Amino acid sequence: MSDPLVRIRDLKVGFPIYGGVLRRQVAEVRAVDGVTLDVQRGEVLGLVGESGSGKTTLGRAVINLLEPTVPNVRLGGRIEFPRIGGDGRIDLNGLNRKAMLPYRAKIQMIFQDPYSSLNPRMTIQQIVEGPLRIHTQLTPGERLDRVLHLLERVGLQPQYAERFPHEFSGGQRQRVGIARALATHPDLVIADEPVSALDVSVQAQVINLMAELKQEFGLTYVFVAHDLSVVYHISDRIAVMYLGNVVEVGTADQVYNEPRHPYTRALISAVPRPDPRRTRKERIRLQGDIPTPLAKPSGCGFRTRCPLARPACAEATPPLVDTGDGHQVACPFWKEEFAPQPVPEAASA
Repeated sequence: MSDPLVRIRDLKVGFPIYGGVLRRQVAEVRAVDGVTLDVQRGEVLGLVGESGSGKTTLGRAVINLLEPTVPNVRLGGRIEFPRIGGDGRIDLNGLNRKAMLPYRAKIQMIFQDPYSSLNPRMTIQQIVEGPLRIHTQLTPGERLDRVLHLLERVGLQPQYAERFPHEFSGGQRQRVGIARALATHPDLVIADEPVSALDVSVQAQVINLMAELKQEFGLTYVFVAHDLSVVYHISDRIAVMYLGNVVEVGTADQVYNEPRHPYTRALISAVPRPDPRRTRKERIRLQGDIPTPLAKPSGCGFRTRCPLARPACAEATPPLVDTGDGHQVACPFWKEEFAPQPVPEAASA
């Protein structure tokens, strides 16, 4: 592959838990536990997994939003990004606010909730213009022209610029969020479940819009979601996370059509299919819930629910291993088959 835009190396994110009368630290939530991942230029990398798997935390760590907003968060590892105004790369992890400011224009984020991510006291023009005020030397007239162009490009009328967020639907608000993220011509956009709060019909519109804007602006996306059908539609590659670790990485076709990690196979089997008989035969039903990050199992975090688990799985976290054609899997027993559990007739009716 070509030189990646972002190199994530052994990234760890821990949130301290305090208790007792003296409010001392009694535990730590390991939300991201040693992730190594590359984001290639111009690609859409889908990041999927159950709630609590660390997807959003990973995205926020890449954009360096955790340390300024979360007290005493513990960050480890490296997040390497091309150095602005020079050769080589810089580690974004741990940069202070002043040092990080130039890179804010290059890395933007589309937030999950279009209702809480927009300031209700600001007009749409002020919201989209905000990044331009901070990161550019454009005149007020040039900024206004840029705002109106962006609004039109995301499917909103230019006259909407003087309105406030409460006057728009959820889909329209998310379009405003997309316009704001594109204002500074970023290289990388972190999309944190951008369609999960929208109706299904609106989801398709926003996904298609993001795909069009990727081609037009030459963007690179990290698309965080839990809906595998949506991720498969928009992604070039998919990384599957479980309890803070990446367990499988491959092209969208590899992960969706030939899943190799037991957890990925279970996720794929739960995707609704047009033929109910096919769904009933292939359904894999995992036992129990995802463990809490406060008491993460030793070794492989999935071993407590895995049908292929062995005693050796408790000894060490399995690394990602290339199983062919760049398809990486963190399971030494991925070649072994296990019998899916059929869905009872009553449950499938």
